[in-house]
Amino acid sequence: MRLSFVAAALALSSVGGLVHAQAATYAMDPTHTFVTFEIGHFGTSTNRGRFDKKEGTVQLDRAGKSGKVDLTIDATSINTGTDGFNKHLQSADFFDVAKYPTIKFVADKFSFNGDKVTEVAGQLTLLGKTNPVILKASNFNCYINPMLKRETCGGDFEATIQRTQWGMGWGMNFGFPDAVKLIVQVEAIKQ
Repeated sequence: MRLSFVAAALALSSVGGLVHAQAATYAMDPTHTFVTFEIGHFGTSTNRGRFDKKEGTVQLDRAGKSGKVDLTIDATSINTGTDGFNKHLQSADFFDVAKYPTIKFVADKFSFNGDKVTEVAGQLTLLGKTNPVILKASNFNCYINPMLKRETCGGDFEATIQRTQWGMGWGMNFGFPDAVKLIVQVEAIKQ
């Protein structure tokens, strides 16, 4: 009886090892990965910006329906297309880049529909505070990159956050909204 229990335990651990062996690591391609944001401007138009410098990795196991993300964003690289606006966003009123030069998103909860990722749940660290964020996929695909001859996976992900959760409240008293839409376009190359 004891021998069959040990054999069953070994069989289960080897199956677990096979599933784990299917996980692959992907490096984010900085030329096809962008983190952008949108916030309303007095109910009239939408202010948009992006972070030009970012890096990270994704671990993805489509068969095991699991994954991990580790994304680091250089907050000093914020780019709205207007130097004065960039400087204001870099100031202590908003991103306080002198004190908090990086933004971090770390996730380990992936949801799937078949082998397609539908959402990624993780933690966003901004201004020294960490709160949960769920990025929902509007697109997801994996393909063999014809130039690199390697598998590339990625998609378009979105979330709406309340910026005051991270202590970013400038402008709330005169009409800037709390809600900010985050858009993460990512492609990552299998290593």
